[in-house]
Amino acid sequence: MDSLGSFAVLLALTTCAYAFLAGIVAHLKKHPVLRATARRAGVVIFPTLSVAMACLWGLFLTDEFSIAYVANHSNRDLPFLYKFAALWSGQEGSLLFWSWILSGYIFFVLLKHREEGELRPLAGVILAGIQLFFLILNAFVVSPFRVLAEIASDGTTRPFVPADGRGLNPLLQYPEMVLHPPTLYLGYVGFSVPFAFALAALIMRSPGERWIHVTRRWTMIAWGFLTLGILMGAHWAYAVLGWGGYWGWDPVENASFMPWLTGTAFLHSVMMQERRGMLKVWNVWLVFITFLLCVFGTFLTRSGVVSSVHAFAQSPIGHWFSGFLLLVFAVCLFFFSRRRDYLRSEHRLEAVLSRESSFLFNNLVLLAACFAVLWGTLFPVISEAVTGSKVSVGPPFFNRVNIPIFLLLLLLTGVGPLLAWRRTSWESLKRNFTYPTLIGAATGALLFVFGVRDPYALLAFGLSAFVTVTIVSEFYRGARVIRSQTGRTWAHALLELVLRNTRRYGGYVVHFGIVVMAIGIAGSAFEKEREMEMTVGSTMELGRYAVTLKDRARGETPNYIYERLTLEVRRGDERLTTLEPERRLYTASEQPLTKVTIHSGWREDLYIYFAGVNSETGMPIIHAYVNPLVRWLWIGGGIVLLGTLVALYPGRRPMKVAVSERARAREREVAYAKGD
Repeated sequence: MDSLGSFAVLLALTTCAYAFLAGIVAHLKKHPVLRATARRAGVVIFPTLSVAMACLWGLFLTDEFSIAYVANHSNRDLPFLYKFAALWSGQEGSLLFWSWILSGYIFFVLLKHREEGELRPLAGVILAGIQLFFLILNAFVVSPFRVLAEIASDGTTRPFVPADGRGLNPLLQYPEMVLHPPTLYLGYVGFSVPFAFALAALIMRSPGERWIHVTRRWTMIAWGFLTLGILMGAHWAYAVLGWGGYWGWDPVENASFMPWLTGTAFLHSVMMQERRGMLKVWNVWLVFITFLLCVFGTFLTRSGVVSSVHAFAQSPIGHWFSGFLLLVFAVCLFFFSRRRDYLRSEHRLEAVLSRESSFLFNNLVLLAACFAVLWGTLFPVISEAVTGSKVSVGPPFFNRVNIPIFLLLLLLTGVGPLLAWRRTSWESLKRNFTYPTLIGAATGALLFVFGVRDPYALLAFGLSAFVTVTIVSEFYRGARVIRSQTGRTWAHALLELVLRNTRRYGGYVVHFGIVVMAIGIAGSAFEKEREMEMTVGSTMELGRYAVTLKDRARGETPNYIYERLTLEVRRGDERLTTLEPERRLYTASEQPLTKVTIHSGWREDLYIYFAGVNSETGMPIIHAYVNPLVRWLWIGGGIVLLGTLVALYPGRRPMKVAVSERARAREREVAYAKGD
């Protein structure tokens, strides 16, 4: 099976090399037959790599420990679910998985976009070039099909098959980790598609915004997967790592967040190019930078230049990624310098008070946030190179810099929909901003009266109220127009409104999800924590909760040895629940893990962590947190994903209805509801 897998990777590499080289020649020579064969070769890569993936999965499921990758990341007693996920738990398998996902994107791009003239074939060549880099790594640098061997006493090398494997990293033995890496990779790899079309359009001087129309949905799909991957990673950190939070500004967390920021900026500014022919240079470079940051994130994970619980061990593969990043950047810079005249804007910014200016400010703020995260992530590397000593920056730096930036972004989220294209009059400004501003200010004042003193939390809640009112007013105005035209109920009118312009109103749903997430994040300003040694029968008081240790037990399973505490949680005279945190030692890898327990509610979470045992007294140490509003973070993330799906759904043209005299008097509102 390992031989078949290795052969499939080499066959995919050969096919990909042909698709890349033949595609270049076909583009230069305008050779239709060669172009057709290059396209067919690109299509074949996906089923070929699927064979390789099936072989590797088969090796894990059959406990084939003669293969080094299987022996290092699995063992006989590992549950089936985690044997399935072990494929992408290490360097070699995760890179093969990356290549397989990329080949799937190429497969669907080549089949879907057959009518794009010269643009699609050249984009296919660029995608094949990216694929070629990863397949070279899969075949020659970090192959997951290498056989274990040992050196005999006579100096010869012979195969070696251990009795059992080392097992999967305990941190990865969590159900969510079966889905988190694939989802994140679908986001990372998905940005290759808009990158390829943007570069192809630049090389060919493709007229108009055709490449944007082709790739808008691909960009939204990649952005949606990346959003889901980041949220799942945050939830995993919250539920597994045991430090009481969900985002610690870890370098690998930052690596996924940076392309999300630039991808978000692109999805906003692309509307200016479609509508007004503006920000063409911005859009091209936002796509380029987003793709480069995706590869850079993979470089951070695999190079060992930063320390992270998420990263792989240091390896020479980092040099390959460094070279690839430099090569891609050089190619982008070369064609940009040669084709810069093609990116000339068709219009200029006419007024500060306009929707164009809000998109521009939004882009600048998002890029400022990205730069701040990048600087903080790389500062230890830069300081070591300059001074010889590594100086790390932690969450306080990131919070101090980024919280004001993200509050400004939250403000722009509410301001943008209230501004008109080209120019907004003062009368319109006053009319649209009065109620949202008053409600936002009243929210902040009310919270202050009830004892909230944290300035960032007050701003976050006030701005959340402001943005919510602007979003609700957008839906209300549009639905009121449709209801007056058709006589339908409010529910039917809202549905019709969304279906007329799914992209616009799906975007508003995404914005509302961001508001709900901001509320959840703002709750972290009020968290409480306490650590205490406990004996059976003792009680810890924290906030509204009383936690009593009822029992302490030890045991083992085929996979690990555990020590379990039984804790009764009460709130006043009410018994809420029983929590059972554990400390485990996984027998195959001899690695420890602490199992966190959480009592989650709409208002707050009670988070219990079995921190260890006092070596002198033998008493267990309990670390407890009260984390307010955390559930709203996950709910907001779900709303963001729902809005993304709505925006991806094909809209339909407005229905033709008899317009009453009253509706004619609202002509401006009708245009507003249609998105004109």
